[in-house]
Amino acid sequence: MTGFVSFVGSGPGDPELLTLKAVDRLKRADAVLFDDLSSGPILSHARPGADLVGVGKRAGRPSPKQDHVSRLLVDYASEGGRIVRLKSGDSGLFGRLEEELVALRAAGIPYEIIPGVPSAVGAAAACGIPLTRRLTARRVQFVTGHDASGALPEDIDLKALADPLACTVVFMGKRTFPALAAALMAEGLPGTTPAILAEAVWTPEQVLTRATVAGLAERLAGETGTRPALILYGPLAEMGVGFDEGAA
Repeated sequence: MTGFVSFVGSGPGDPELLTLKAVDRLKRADAVLFDDLSSGPILSHARPGADLVGVGKRAGRPSPKQDHVSRLLVDYASEGGRIVRLKSGDSGLFGRLEEELVALRAAGIPYEIIPGVPSAVGAAAACGIPLTRRLTARRVQFVTGHDASGALPEDIDLKALADPLACTVVFMGKRTFPALAAALMAEGLPGTTPAILAEAVWTPEQVLTRATVAGLAERLAGETGTRPALILYGPLAEMGVGFDEGAA
């Protein structure tokens, strides 16, 4: 008997930002394989008695390998029942979704993908800013801050990322942002470009820091902390509310 897998995007952290469909799948699941950032109050929606299995990966910490996570997902689904694979934000954005889909397809296991509020959108909302603006921010771009080895990717499009008329969101980039910022400034992006460090958004640990690209790079070169974060920079980052003191 083959089970069914629902890939559920849990949003940026606040359980009230879950979709109705996400809550429905959690309430009917026989097992929930969840990432670290999808734990806590979000799991209170899971059906009583469901197996709750943490499979989260966090930079700089011991974490399950992706092939192990994919294998575990296949094993649970092969036993039958409804399985939820719970990922933070939207599972299709830097969520290693493809590897798990490939594993399910190879095993002949059916699945669905339920979108969640992307963490980049959640971060902008937490900061009180939009991600686009007529005339001065016509383009939004999302980029990962590290490759499979944890280093800054060598093949990133620096010209695009240095575009002063784009709003850029860097995922998982705290450790590599000093190197990225240096490359962007060498490409022509002013070091005074407004930037925001949005940490643990939509959780009780949320910290929003207004800065500049150069100032934030200097700060992160000294201390990155342990909170998950997004970095936003571009023409909209000077807007917003609720910030702590930043780095000039």
